[in-house]
Amino acid sequence: MASCRPGLGGPADQPERDANPGSAYYPDTTWQHRTPSESDVSPDLLQEAIDFAVAGETKAPRDLVMNHYQTFGREPFGYAIGPIKERGDPTGIIIHKGYIVTEWGDPLRVDMTHSVTKSFLSSVVGLAVERGMIKSVDDAVRDYVAPIQLYAPPSTTNKSDRLNTPDLLLPFESPHNRTVTWDNLLRQTSDWDGTLWGKPDWVDRPDENPAEWTTRPRSKPGTVYKYNDTRTNVLALATLNVWRRPLPQVLKENIMDPIGASNTWRWFGYENSWVVLDGSLMQSVTGGGHWGGGMYINAYDMARFGYLTLRHGKWKDRQLLSEKWIDQARTPTKPEPIYGYMNWFLNTDGKRWPSAPATAFAHSGNGTNMVYVDPEHDLVAVVRWIDPEAIDGFLKRLLAAIDHG
Repeated sequence: MASCRPGLGGPADQPERDANPGSAYYPDTTWQHRTPSESDVSPDLLQEAIDFAVAGETKAPRDLVMNHYQTFGREPFGYAIGPIKERGDPTGIIIHKGYIVTEWGDPLRVDMTHSVTKSFLSSVVGLAVERGMIKSVDDAVRDYVAPIQLYAPPSTTNKSDRLNTPDLLLPFESPHNRTVTWDNLLRQTSDWDGTLWGKPDWVDRPDENPAEWTTRPRSKPGTVYKYNDTRTNVLALATLNVWRRPLPQVLKENIMDPIGASNTWRWFGYENSWVVLDGSLMQSVTGGGHWGGGMYINAYDMARFGYLTLRHGKWKDRQLLSEKWIDQARTPTKPEPIYGYMNWFLNTDGKRWPSAPATAFAHSGNGTNMVYVDPEHDLVAVVRWIDPEAIDGFLKRLLAAIDHG
């Protein structure tokens, strides 16, 4: 049964008071707890929010392989090419002013987090921008991507079978794709045209008119928003070419280790997303679990990432992501104002979550998996496996518990 748990007992779980009341608390390896009452949060109203979240569990099956083939798997070329695992119970953590005030379900369980992965991907892009590896997000991506050598195991049959198969991948050579910028990819406004890892761009959430799947005119980059995982994976591949290192290593070294994340998260690619780069075999990771793969992570590590974004990219005395990058990520996309950089969902007009402040945002993915971040309430809420229709009701009850006084 879900409950408001202040901790597991013992000295390590006693509330840690800030030496300077004006400074923010950051967790070390052990994340300190405070009871709801110590945090001036209503225990009864908080429990109502938890009960609502648990009762609002997604209707999708826990067997995510079956779930895939009932949803995305029904699309053209919709078969999975990355790992998929069964999910756990509805799970969550509430962080108020840096302290855990409650948790439920199984926060240590490593589960798929689907498109929350995109927020980790965009952060790795941000690191490249801050280091000058990408001079500007308004630059054409083509200028940063060399011809890509796909990994192809030696043929054991007739090598002439590969006679018409290109040796190199050139994802930004068409007249349209040459004009795509990093900002376009980050905001899902590129309308990139092509096929990557066996998935044409048009197969992801295809239009209802099949005759237009391959014939429609392309929109000028930056003018039309379309949530598309093939294009997200193009961004991941382009970013791999900039870093010339596997992106999970970049993320671990520059974000996850500094924020004290566990060693249990994994960022997967596809079985066919291998390239040869600088003489080494590397896997290009995915931006979500649309065809399997993506970030597998526990709720505590998701909360640490959410807390980093709440604190405007700062962790203790280190600015891991620049304030400028965080501001850009939270800037509305013109064709879709509720979307910033992937996957920063905004509440600017109050329509996405009517019960939440306009300044709130979330890293969100299928499931629903959500890392809700609310600067106005100094709040981070990780909520996993909740039905999309229940999210605003949960937030309404959660904020009532915070605002009760």
